[in-house]
Amino acid sequence: MNSIQRFSLTTRHGKKLSVFESCVRHFCGRDGVIKEEGDWFYSPEWWDPNDGGYTVSRATSSKGNGVVSVVAHPSSLPSRDSWGETERWLEKRYMEIMSRDGEEKNGRFNVLGYQWRSLRFNDDTRQSTVKVMAACRALQPSSVFYMQQPHCLAVPYLKSMVSVGLTSLVASKFDMRSVAIGEKEMRILCIGHGGGSLPLFLAKHILGAVVDVVELDPLVISESVRAMGFPAFSVMTSTGKRALPTPEIIDQVMWRGIHERLFLYESKAEEFILRNQSNTYDMIFMDAYDGADIFPHSLWDSNSVFMNALSKILHHEHGTMVVNLHSDADISDIDRSNEGVTTGKYVRKVGRAYKKGLMENERNGLVFACEVPWLCNLSLVVSRGMGSQGRHREKTMSNLMKTSLEVDRILRLPFSCLDYLKTGLAII
Repeated sequence: MNSIQRFSLTTRHGKKLSVFESCVRHFCGRDGVIKEEGDWFYSPEWWDPNDGGYTVSRATSSKGNGVVSVVAHPSSLPSRDSWGETERWLEKRYMEIMSRDGEEKNGRFNVLGYQWRSLRFNDDTRQSTVKVMAACRALQPSSVFYMQQPHCLAVPYLKSMVSVGLTSLVASKFDMRSVAIGEKEMRILCIGHGGGSLPLFLAKHILGAVVDVVELDPLVISESVRAMGFPAFSVMTSTGKRALPTPEIIDQVMWRGIHERLFLYESKAEEFILRNQSNTYDMIFMDAYDGADIFPHSLWDSNSVFMNALSKILHHEHGTMVVNLHSDADISDIDRSNEGVTTGKYVRKVGRAYKKGLMENERNGLVFACEVPWLCNLSLVVSRGMGSQGRHREKTMSNLMKTSLEVDRILRLPFSCLDYLKTGLAII
């Protein structure tokens, strides 16, 4: 059975929730339906690589990531009842483009189904997980295209990075309201691409966001586009131009208004930043674990040329950087002054390195770590705009929780930022 047939067969049978599970999740909506497709409640559908999944692609990286594979699992949402709405949306977008160009206007689309797709290194490290829709034009059923769902973040640490990062930025007096509706521009740099769900999510939900993405491995880039439905028009060449001079018609249908603000570069992070010292970024997200699941020391060496260059491109007044880190704390290693938040020696060492390298004045700015629910990860935040409050954890926490409600009102994300702040915070 080929992959197209398997896609449609495995996704047309939605998994039903038990009465107990429905009651537990009732708070998400008056009708008891879970509104957020990336809710951790659905993680059993994609977490186990041997439970109903199959390998979409598999190849060996030339950049040290070992065997890079994409594994697919069926998704219970969106339910089949909602597919017609998506088909009408695709048809409307297609008709708008075709009528503008004076072309043939038969634009019927068929949704074939939805899948979770996970990018893995060496069959062991789950690098990222995204939700993908498969569809085709009714007149061309053999030409299936994949669209990553830009509103969906499946992995909790990405929601944590977004939540604590955007909240810290707004707490630094950044005008998120104007950026959200596209009146002002917000420059974002993502170091590490994976399947691309983070930059795509940001560009989808923040109309003023212009996102540069840097990825070392060309195989990761190609798999994210080919097998995980990331916009092809975003890929850049070494000369700084688009790899595709103009987007394909179907790309315009799926991504118009979004892919123009995404720029995906194949490069080492160090080289990209040194080449682009004239850039100024309001936010930097760093998620750069390699094939051995190690965060390279070169990306947090406080005395390096890279750190100096990183300091120059991060906005002087409100610049905010968020780093995904694995928690390393043992019971004997926990910093108990932070009320049990599990910042081990390694996390504190990384945090202090960024504090030394990026903070121009000890009295300004703040470095803190926030726990990620359900996973052994921490979101490390370097904020140049939040006033230094020393070790006053409660005051910092109160300020961030209050500000998170403002972020929720402005951006209307599918999850609450507050949920990813109240799990625990430690000031470095």
